[in-house]
Amino acid sequence: MTEASGPQMSRIQQKNRDLILQGALQAFSTHGLRGATIDQIARAAGLSKPNVLYYFGSKDEIHKALLTTLLDMWLAPMQQIDPEGEPLVEVLSYVRSKMLMSRDYPRESRLFAHEILQGAPHLTEILGGGLREIVDRTVVVLERWMAEGRLARVEPRHLIFSIWSMTQHYADFETQVRAVLGAGRDPIDEGAVFLDDLYRKLLTP
Repeated sequence: MTEASGPQMSRIQQKNRDLILQGALQAFSTHGLRGATIDQIARAAGLSKPNVLYYFGSKDEIHKALLTTLLDMWLAPMQQIDPEGEPLVEVLSYVRSKMLMSRDYPRESRLFAHEILQGAPHLTEILGGGLREIVDRTVVVLERWMAEGRLARVEPRHLIFSIWSMTQHYADFETQVRAVLGAGRDPIDEGAVFLDDLYRKLLTP
């Protein structure tokens, strides 16, 4: 653990750490993990190389921290599903939130997808631990709603997989989507309407 990675970081330290992660996102998105350098990350962050290395010991450490932060961000909307809410409203709100993330964070989505395609070497423990725990808790809620007749019965984990794939497609394959739709059309707005209708029909009892 580096000197500035403990729980007692000052606001300046947290700000610098966030700048480094944003710089890393730019560098990794442009050059990939292998092509990106600490110098590039430092320039993108507006900090010196020694300053970057004060917070993170290596490029791989920065990459892992960035991916962990992204995973937390991806999972936040799922954790906001209210077990006591109206089931269809909660699921459709989750779908909408994921679509908005594809609009607002396309680089982050593509970076995360690239990590998964590489076998998730930096996220193996997290994917098998924290991610699975959150999904399992959501599955319990979905199964209860289905047992109560408030959602149509489908396999809940595959329902979650389908939401991930359908919403993140608009970020990960943005160039393809825009090329097919043509100029003057909004992929996210159109996609959100389509997916709302699709999941509403699928899940209405």
